[in-house]
Order: sequence, then structure tokens, then C-alpha cells
Amino acid sequence: MPGRGLAAGFRGRVLRLGLLCALLAPRAASALETHRFPAPGAEALTLAVHAATDLSAMRPLIEDFQAMRPDVAVAYTEYVTAELFERMRASCAGAGGVDLVLSSSVDQLLKLVNDGCARKLGLPASGALPRWTRWRDELFGFTFEPAVIVYNRDAVPPEDRRRTRAGLIDLLRARPELYAGRIGTYDVTSSGIGYLFSAYDARGGAVFGRVMEALGRARVTLSCCTTELLDALASGRLAIGYNLLGSYAVAAQRAGAPLQVVIPRDYTVVLSRAVFVPKGAPQAEAARAFVAYLLSERGQARARAGSFVFGFDGADVPEADGPALAPASAILRPIEISPELLAIQDRAKRARLIGEWRSAVGAPSPDPPQRP
Repeated sequence: MPGRGLAAGFRGRVLRLGLLCALLAPRAASALETHRFPAPGAEALTLAVHAATDLSAMRPLIEDFQAMRPDVAVAYTEYVTAELFERMRASCAGAGGVDLVLSSSVDQLLKLVNDGCARKLGLPASGALPRWTRWRDELFGFTFEPAVIVYNRDAVPPEDRRRTRAGLIDLLRARPELYAGRIGTYDVTSSGIGYLFSAYDARGGAVFGRVMEALGRARVTLSCCTTELLDALASGRLAIGYNLLGSYAVAAQRAGAPLQVVIPRDYTVVLSRAVFVPKGAPQAEAARAFVAYLLSERGQARARAGSFVFGFDGADVPEADGPALAPASAILRPIEISPELLAIQDRAKRARLIGEWRSAVGAPSPDPPQRP
């Protein structure tokens, strides 16, 4: 991955602390990693989890679940999003020994569930989680992750740290000599999350086009991966990050990066990474119990404390500069787990949005395989 060396020490510290939930760089399917969590007590079964979420983020949740179920061992296999989607699509009918599927690319999970890959779990609706986080008692969102603007505090003076998209556009127009080549965001042709965020950004109407044009004029740096963007921001190679996952940015700040995390005041897109149990899951009962734990008050509290920072209760995150994001907040634009995600992935709509985005930011035409 380009630029890895300058911030390797920072990234290593973050991962060791288990604070930064990274979107991993692409790797071949043959290099998938499986980590085993032995059962704390007398082992009765092994839960096979296939996930496109970094192990360091899920470790606190797995270990807390095992404290409740000491008879359960967990085998956790990490994928990038596209690999996970292809793996599950190929083995949907029999699930291939998989008990749980978990990913940030909720549109891909919804496609799998819509194609009949998931089982109904019979879980009661939780009053703590809004309706947009679940679909058909089969697909369940369990995190609250806003898209934010991130500033390097050493590179951007306080008066330049804008809190709306219009303010950011004005800054890039007014001070091109300072910020040209020093703002980064996801490459929507290679980042599933970047594409989702842009699709929901586009609902902002004219402001979406204006942001893209401003990024293009500023010679925006594009990346598939959150880690790469945060590394560049932490080292000062980038000064501003647009539309990054807030939980990762706050985790990096807590680990010592000189960052300011700004929740946009005009509107805030929010992602909830999701999980489902395949129909053919060998350990369906334990898998259901793990999903119930993720949605429970205990699981949500552990997620906020350990990895994902923000919660559905709208409680303030001290490191995040912006309004509290309660589920009913007027500025909230949740990526709803619903058939609407199938429409966003419609081939013609995707091609049109990516074409407009490429034209605005000056991205190359070839469409590489999708990465996380």
C-alpha cells in the first residue's frame, strides 16, 4: 500500500491497542487469515465467523460474548468486502460451514439475504436500536458510524476547520495554494464504503456536485482504505479527510494522532455494519446468541467502550466536534438496511454515479475490482 512506511509506527500502535477498526488493504483470497479464540471453559462447539471487519475491532466483543458463553470457541476469518461477498454468494445454499457473516458493505449483505442466504432468527425488536438497522428478522445492523470531516490540527489552523460542506468548498476555493493536493477521500471505484457514502451524499442535490468539483480542483488524493487515509492525515501528508468513518478517526485520535474530528452540521451520513446467520449454519443456536449479544445493551456498551465509539443513544463523544447524533436527529441520514440498497447497487445507477464522480475529480476511467 502506498505511503505505508511514513506512518507505520502510528498504525502499529493503533492496532496493538485494538482501537482502530481498519479497512484492510486488499489481499489475495489464498492469504485469508483465521484467528482462533479458544473457549474459556469446557469447549462444546466452535463458532465460524466470516467477516470484513478488522479483528482488533471485534476482539473485545468476541471475548465478552465468550465470558457469557464459556463453552464457545470462535474461529474468526478476515476478508475484504468483495472476497466475502463472492465467498458467500458461491456457497449460499449450504453456507460452507459458516455460522456468521459480518461486513461494513451492508448493500452486499442485503443482496445475499435477498437471495435467500439467511435464516430468520426470531429476535425481538430492540428499543435501543432504530428500525432502519434491521431487515426481515434476518439482517441486523449493530454499529453507529457517522461519516465525518477530519483535520490535521498541525496543518489546518482553527479558523480553517470548516463544519459544513459549503464551508469546506469555500475553504478549498479561497486557499488553493495551501490545501491543493492535501485533501483525501475514498475512491468510490475501489471502496465499497466510499461508494455508499457518495450515493447518500448525492441526495444532497447540488451540494454533492459542488463538493466533487471542489475536490477535483484541489487535486484530491484517493484511497480504497481508511487506514491509508488516516495514516496520511496523522503524518501530515494530508491536511483534510472527507467522508471518513468517524469511529476510526476518533480511535486514531485517542491513540495519539493530531486530528480533529468534525461531525458535519449540514447533514451526517451514518452507516451500521451488519451481520446475518446463513441458512445452513452448523452452529445456528450459538450464532443467534452472538447476534442477540451484539444488539443487547451489554453488547452495545462494550462496542462503544472498545471499538466503535459512537452509539445509538446519541451520547456525546468528547473527541468529536459536533452535535449529538441521536437516532431522531434532523441532520441524520442513515444508510437504511432495506431494499433501497439494492436500488443503489443497480448497474445503471452505479455507472452513472461513478461516471459523474470520475468526471468531477479527474479519476481514471478503468473500474478496478471493488475493495473495502
